[in-house]
Formats: sequence, structure tokens, C-alpha cells
Amino acid sequence: MIAAVLEEAWLAMGANRLRTFLTMLGIVIGVGAVILMLAIGEGVRFQVTQSIASMGSNLFIILSGSSTTSGMRLGSGAAATLTADDAKAIAELPDITAVAPTLPGTAQVIYGPNNWNTTVIGTTPEFLIAREWPLVAGVPFTDTDVHSATRVAIIGQTIVKNLFPDENPLGRVLRIRQSPYQVIGILSGKGQSLDGRDQDDTILVPLKTAQSQLFGTQIPGSVRFISVQVAGPAYMTTAEQAITDLLRQRHRLQEGTENDFSILNLTAAAKTAADTTRLLTMMLGAIASISLLVGGIGIMNIMLVSVTERTREIGIRMAIGARRRDILAQFLLEAVIISIVGCLTGILLGIGSGFLIVRLSGTVVLFTADSILAAFLVATGVGVFFGFYPANKGARLNPIEALRHAN
Repeated sequence: MIAAVLEEAWLAMGANRLRTFLTMLGIVIGVGAVILMLAIGEGVRFQVTQSIASMGSNLFIILSGSSTTSGMRLGSGAAATLTADDAKAIAELPDITAVAPTLPGTAQVIYGPNNWNTTVIGTTPEFLIAREWPLVAGVPFTDTDVHSATRVAIIGQTIVKNLFPDENPLGRVLRIRQSPYQVIGILSGKGQSLDGRDQDDTILVPLKTAQSQLFGTQIPGSVRFISVQVAGPAYMTTAEQAITDLLRQRHRLQEGTENDFSILNLTAAAKTAADTTRLLTMMLGAIASISLLVGGIGIMNIMLVSVTERTREIGIRMAIGARRRDILAQFLLEAVIISIVGCLTGILLGIGSGFLIVRLSGTVVLFTADSILAAFLVATGVGVFFGFYPANKGARLNPIEALRHAN
């Protein structure tokens, strides 16, 4: 019985191929748009998640304060209000895993015929722990290297590609601002940060080396910022308050006086970014779903026309014994077939468009089985929902009036 109904439905659609194709086209475009938009949203979400993970977890960044010059108030980090001693004091607070005072700057680095302008960061060994940044080769510098201001360097993957394209950097001596530094370690790749900066375009040197030989400091021992890793998310709020109280006490700030430092909660910023991308994905899917709705309306309109054109056929079928549910099943099956075939074609269209976008623009497009299954189920549901009214209308026709109908 089902096979016979399916065959009749297929023959009926084949009788007017162009109209069936145009009806199906709405579903094809709708499903393709949903698949593609969700894939683009998931790609953006994946990139943001990767950038968040690369920064480290449960992380605070403490920035030095601002300063005022000629009536202009400069931003955070312009005044030397943080020192390495502040970092040591913070490390003694409870629930603190790692603390790394940091003095960044830019410098031209040279090795043989190659040179590159990059970010050089003066810091301590705890920086690798706080940022969860392992080495792929070599060893980190030690506290002894920091105290002795040793000229050693740990280089990122971008530095390896630009200065050492054809050889192993370990043990080689590069020049930073004309001074020799021995490469003792190679950082693993981290990719871009949330602000688009290449995190691998980095060289790490001991903090005192950067302070005394590379960048200098306004105040002995001063640093630009301090990275602080907390033991877990549950301790973030109490740790932030403890750090604030400690630094105010150390900097002798009176009650009511504004802080001469600022604390950035990267975990909170990361959560906000993740929530934003999740909302973006939902919005893209919802916007694309409108085209599915339009496709469903197209199915209903064409099925209504089909019922009208085949009124006499319906009357003949009823006259020779077809039941109302048989008529309902036939027209409903036609709508479902249009939806399913259109859906499968739309899935192929969406996936193909995604790969084309990746090839042409390099944008990350991430297809998931859940989004494809959801699009398939929704499209099938659209066929059933919008096909039911025309099918029911055909099934409820009076056989005698249907036979009198002139095609």
C-alpha cells in the first residue's frame, strides 16, 4: 500500500517537473543557508574558543596605572606603579598558582642574513605556568638566569619561521638590539589572540635582562604588568579582592584614593566572548531559517494548486473506493518528498558553499552533525506542516462535487 502511494506521488510530481523543481528550490536554498550560516557561526565560535584557551585559564592581568602629561591623561600602563616586589607579595597570597611580572617591548632581532621586528618580553619562569605555554624543545630559563640578567632567549614559532627557516634554533645565537642572546628553548604554537595579535611572534628573556639591557625602567624594578593565575574559577572573586587590598596597602593609597593599577579578569572576558559567539551562531541560524519558512509557504501554495487541478482525479479515486486517509497520505507524501529531496540537495549545497568559502577566504567553517540533522528534521517538519492543509483539503472534498469538476 505504502509503495503504491509513494509511486503515485512520484509520478504526480514528475508530471510537472519544472513546477516541482521550483517548489523544491525554496527548501534547497533554505536548508543550504541554514547549514552554511550555522557552520560559519561554529567556525567563529571555534576560533574564539581557541584564542581563549591560548591565553591561559583563571588568569588576571594587573596593569600599572595611568599618568597625566601636559593635561592629557594617558591610559593604563603609562605610569610605573608596579614592581617585581609587588609580584613576589602577590605570590604569597592564598589560592595563587603562578605570578609573573612582565616588561614587554619591541626590538629588531637578527640572525645571519635574516632579521625581524618582534615583541620581546622580559619575565620570569612562572610566565610559562601562568600562560599555560609549554616548550616544544629546549629548556626554560631559571630564577638564576633572572637574577644574573643572563642573555638567553626562548623564541616563538613565528621567530623560528622567519629567522631559522632551514636549521634548528637551539644553541644558536641571535642578536637583539645588537646584543647576543643564546636560544635555549622554543615555545609551542598559540596562534592569534582575541585582538588578532600573533602570540607566536614573541621572544622571552629574563626579566632583569630586559630591565637593565634592553628597555630600561623609570623606577628600578618596575614592570608594565603582572600575570596572575588563580587555583580555580571558584577563587577568582576572593583572589581579585585580596590582590586589590594588598596592592593598595603596598602603594600606601589612602581610603577614597583611586587605584594606581587596574585588574583585568581574562576569564570573565573570555566567558563574555564565548557567550557572544554563541548568540551570534543562534542569530545566524534564526535568520537563515526564515528562508525555510518561505520555502514551506511555497510548498503549501503549489500543493493547493495541485489539489485544485486534480480535483476530478480525487473524485474518481474516491468513487472507486479510496478513503479520505488515502488521499491525505498521497498529497502529504508529495509534500514530504519535495521537502526531503530539497533538504538533501540543500545540505550538499551548504557544505559545498562552505568549502568554497574556506578555499577563497580562509575563513574557518565548521560543520557539525547536530546542525545537519537539525536542518533535515526542520525541513521535513516544514513539509509536513505546510503540506497538511492542502492534503487535508483534498481529502475532505465531496466525491460527487469533485467528479463534476471540470479540469
